[in-house]
Amino acid sequence: AGVVTALGYGTTGLSVGQRVFGLADWHRDGTLAEYVAIEARNLAPLPGDVDFTVGASLPISGLTALQGLFEHGRLRAGQCVIAHGAAGAVGSMVTQLALEAGARVIGTGRGADRQKALDFGAQEYVDLENDALEDVAGVDLVFDVIGGDIQKRSAGLIRAGGTLVSIVGPPEARAADGLVVDFVVGSDRAQLSEVVHRVRDGRLRTNIGKISTLDKAVAAFNSTER
Repeated sequence: AGVVTALGYGTTGLSVGQRVFGLADWHRDGTLAEYVAIEARNLAPLPGDVDFTVGASLPISGLTALQGLFEHGRLRAGQCVIAHGAAGAVGSMVTQLALEAGARVIGTGRGADRQKALDFGAQEYVDLENDALEDVAGVDLVFDVIGGDIQKRSAGLIRAGGTLVSIVGPPEARAADGLVVDFVVGSDRAQLSEVVHRVRDGRLRTNIGKISTLDKAVAAFNSTER
């Protein structure tokens, strides 16, 4: 998230001085860079009443949840969704968007994250360290951000015709009568605008933890290298 300082030849739809946010191509480095050259198609206008920190938190988590639920999971009202890591950045977005779509949401994660997941709207919660995940049945969609054994066990909870959506790499799990999909989130200007509109009107809350200054981040990297 930032302000456009210059435009490449032939760029349309943006202007110098405009506030924008978006998702850079995956092959680019530069997490600590002050400036980045980015395709205009990967950016959307950031409204003046949305903080840059909030704007920067939205592209990966918001687009991942939106695309996973509706493009790959084909979520419909009345269905049941398991949101793994429901207290995390992606999981909290999955929970809120699924609820808005009329789904029933079961969040999962560590016991310490139960209340946070419930605060984001999960109607039930499974503590993956102490509760039996297999007690949940008849799930239409599992949104997996964990992988491994949890993914394999989750595949057995999907009802016929359901979908397990994963963002953790090629899935090892197989659903007996359903579909298993792995995907990599892509930038989409219209979807970015859709996500930020939801934030502005209060339908979507971000999940931002403590933010360190750039100087502290650089110091942490240098300390790790030494």
